[in-house]
Amino acid sequence: MRDWITTESETSTVAAGRIKDPNAKIDELRKAIGSVIRGKPETVKLALVTLFAGGHLLIEDVPGIGKTTLANAVARSLDLTIQRIQFTSDLLPSDVLGISIFNQRSGDFEWKPGPIFSNIVVADEINRATPKTQSALLEAMAEEQVTVEGISRRLPLPFMVIATQNPTEHHGTYPLPESQLDRFTLRLHIGYPSPVDEMAILRDRETLDPLDLVEPVLSQAELISLQENVSNVRVDDVLVDYLLKIVEATRQNDTVELGISPRGSLALFRSAQSLALVEGRDYCIADDIKRLVVPCFAHRMIIGARPSGLRQKTREAEQILHEILQRIEVPV
Repeated sequence: MRDWITTESETSTVAAGRIKDPNAKIDELRKAIGSVIRGKPETVKLALVTLFAGGHLLIEDVPGIGKTTLANAVARSLDLTIQRIQFTSDLLPSDVLGISIFNQRSGDFEWKPGPIFSNIVVADEINRATPKTQSALLEAMAEEQVTVEGISRRLPLPFMVIATQNPTEHHGTYPLPESQLDRFTLRLHIGYPSPVDEMAILRDRETLDPLDLVEPVLSQAELISLQENVSNVRVDDVLVDYLLKIVEATRQNDTVELGISPRGSLALFRSAQSLALVEGRDYCIADDIKRLVVPCFAHRMIIGARPSGLRQKTREAEQILHEILQRIEVPV
């Protein structure tokens, strides 16, 4: 998630992308994605919260739910460069980052950038790759640059990783390391559709894939402008204190081995600002923070040392966060 120290060229890009009616653009974007992801308006909203917050999104669920479809729908609704990487056990870091190849004609090494050099990177089934390949994303997600052979190269902005993963109980998966999980702003679960929505999904795909009908809604300049607007959303000191009490409670909980880091605090702060913007406000309310605590914090918490599967630890983390929210008084 970027720190919003803009360069002169980025400032001119923001100025060129000023939107007269941001709310109308956001609604148009929600409708475009919602036309593909049926019956999941809250999931679509939180995906946009991550996008406007300048963060990265992790979509976790069982196969066949629509994780990759959601990732592709978000990517296609933006007029940006898009690359999809299918993570597998034999994928190498150089397959993601790029590699220098010797040119016999010139006698020099030529840099061949990998798919990470894109505005939107869809990392499909990220936990099927080995830890070594997963770690190739760490610097990119934290600093928006990659370093190969001692040379650091900046990534195009805006930059966002939308990753999907299956529960680690499934065959052929590797758990994401804590440092990797901490770089994802929000983690979402899609869940099964209702019978009515599943009927609509079947009818939508009788003749064609609705994903093919998704057209870009936001340009690069417009997206950067909306992301810049997020930083202008007001957050009262009382709400910051409420946020920090929640963070401190995760660090003091005996069941939690590793509480929320300052990066997690920043992610929740920025996401709350982004949620306010998505809902048409230029100020945060306590409910913005409360609604985002679980998707922002649950994947960052390390629960105990006893062996258990990913889904069990996820449920435990979410339960602890719900208990914390019940104990801490909500400011009014």
